[in-house]
Amino acid sequence: MTVPDDDAAAGASDIPSLDRLLKDPAIAALATAHGLAGVTSALRARLQALRDEARAGTLRHAALAPATLAEDLGATLERAARPRLRAVYNLTGTVLHTNLGRAVLPDVAVQSVVQALSSPMALEYDLERGARGDRDDLVEALLCELTGAEAATVVNNNAAAVLLMLNSLANRREVVVSRGELVEIGGAFRVPDIMSRAGAKLVEVGTTNRTHPGDYAGAIGPRTAMLMKVHCSNYAITGFTSSVDTPALAEIAHARGLPVGVDLGSGSLVDPARWGLPHGPTVRETLEAGADLVTFSGDKLLGGPQAGLIVGSADLVGKIRRNPLKRALRVGKLTLAALEPVLALYRAPEHLPERLTTLRLLLRRPAAMHAQALRLVAPLQAALGPAWMVGDAAMASQIGSGAMPVEALPSHGLVLRPAAARGRGRALAGLGQSLRGLPRPVIGRIADDALWLDLRCLEESDEAAFAAQLAALRA
Repeated sequence: MTVPDDDAAAGASDIPSLDRLLKDPAIAALATAHGLAGVTSALRARLQALRDEARAGTLRHAALAPATLAEDLGATLERAARPRLRAVYNLTGTVLHTNLGRAVLPDVAVQSVVQALSSPMALEYDLERGARGDRDDLVEALLCELTGAEAATVVNNNAAAVLLMLNSLANRREVVVSRGELVEIGGAFRVPDIMSRAGAKLVEVGTTNRTHPGDYAGAIGPRTAMLMKVHCSNYAITGFTSSVDTPALAEIAHARGLPVGVDLGSGSLVDPARWGLPHGPTVRETLEAGADLVTFSGDKLLGGPQAGLIVGSADLVGKIRRNPLKRALRVGKLTLAALEPVLALYRAPEHLPERLTTLRLLLRRPAAMHAQALRLVAPLQAALGPAWMVGDAAMASQIGSGAMPVEALPSHGLVLRPAAARGRGRALAGLGQSLRGLPRPVIGRIADDALWLDLRCLEESDEAAFAAQLAALRA
């Protein structure tokens, strides 16, 4: 019997049958690992592709060897089985990166979530009374303690918190907002659109850069439900500007028997200036300034899970809780399992730099990142070879997720530049794709004809694993 040459052309009749291949030991092993149904489906697709190659005259006998088919099939099944939600190295320079999940939870929250995943939890069960409880009770006392609020409730994100506040208190009525605070943030969250969906009518006052107390006072009418202030955490207007602060707005509103709602966005429970970071208004400060309700995110400067927190007047929070939308927007046990221990950390703010992951990353010293960059230059250069120039450089990180957008944090990292000037754009795009294809994808940023890897979010405990996988780039 003549054995065909591997490079010889093969026809459709040379393609082995599905049944025959499924009996091959290597492919049978794949069926054990991945399931017979999945292997059969993937094998059918592969055989159809081989028939298409045969018709096109491009099929070779080498592609029909059972070992080759098993290897190709195994790679296909591995790719299909790989989870879409994967851990990555965030080397973008943005600490709270919305596309990468924002805040990284501290260990105490991770352990709490693991327990909630593996055990029944007293989510809506009052252990003292032995009766049904309210899931808000798990964190309400803590939130009131930390913010000075009378009451608190939690929904799935800050956009939901704003929507619920407006729908509960201003449905079919008017809400007065400064034109300079009608923000849009990532993901198409626009204050006017949220207000419309909530059933409230927006009344704009002032101009883009200047709004005065008289603008609010003049807009109040019989249909006015509340005055609202939006903290412009994702942009800044500079120059000839004027705005009405919360105390002045509260004075105007309360004189007319109206509440003030403040969307604080990435609001902090402790002023970041305490650790040398840019000052930001805290939730407690905002309530003490006269706000009746404050909404803010759980996964931004707070450093916890995605959640929208609403704190303030017991009467107003009670109305919000009675809204049927509250159930549609409520959080599950995993969110509460993560949120409660994170809030508890704020009882000892002096320990937050060591215990709260987000704050620890924001406070990393440039000198430590510089030393880290020097340790990584050689292994990265060895992995990339002479086609690339690898060096270290000072950089500027940002907090991210709309928090203090004009403030930069001194940082340090690695700069990767193609050695050849020609085709630089294609080379950078290809390298970015290769980094994203590593076992734990590496996400950097391309700017100024280079790929920048800011090391602020690469903790030293992860450095060895990061360096070890760089060898895969040689392929």
